[in-house]
Amino acid sequence: MSDPSFPFDSPTPAVEAFFLDRVPFARCLELQKRLVAQARSRGDGQIVLLFCEHPEIITVGRGGALADVQADSPILRQRQIEPVYVNRGGVALLHCPGQLAIYPIVPLAWHRFTVGAYLDRFQTAVVETLDALNIHGQTIPGRHGIWGRTGQLAAFGIAVRYGIAYFGAYLNVSPGMGMFRLVDSDPVGHTPMSSLMAERHGPVRMPTVRAALAQRLTDAFGCDRFHLYTGHPMLKTMRNEQ
Repeated sequence: MSDPSFPFDSPTPAVEAFFLDRVPFARCLELQKRLVAQARSRGDGQIVLLFCEHPEIITVGRGGALADVQADSPILRQRQIEPVYVNRGGVALLHCPGQLAIYPIVPLAWHRFTVGAYLDRFQTAVVETLDALNIHGQTIPGRHGIWGRTGQLAAFGIAVRYGIAYFGAYLNVSPGMGMFRLVDSDPVGHTPMSSLMAERHGPVRMPTVRAALAQRLTDAFGCDRFHLYTGHPMLKTMRNEQ
């Protein structure tokens, strides 16, 4: 008999995918934390996907270091960008418009995922999305990310709280690439960051990428359907609380 606290025999709920446009990093992190708390209280295995872009910011994960950022750069000083330490895996990363942040909120135990299996499914979904866009992406054994002909296309860094995964991946669709040289996001291989636009030698539409990812993440996480929404009601609640 199954443990009633882990309803493995229950139907898998539909994935809820939210397209959020541009959201400040701190506000999006607060949203994720509230969704983690909600997932913990619900206990029904609901997966939520958040897709957004962030204004310029540099974050440093548990595997990164301030030495990976050219913090004394006049560009960073002029734009008043200081690295922010965050409780996710991965290294130092630059976030900016044109980069798609992908944040799945996934109750791991309910879906019987180990952290490693979850990351494998996540990366596979991103690679399959790129294949659908006629872009060849590949993983490197022992490292979390997606690489193309021109450089690293996506970086991963997750966190787990109360058994629920959050944070996620950052896929460079069409960002301005100038500031990426100020952050070493691949301290092992020192591969430069690149973008889907560079791989295609032409424009790549953000809505197309988001929609393709929603479908393939739903498949990768073993769910049979997803619902799409624009915006998230909690963001409005958070604005009213300020």
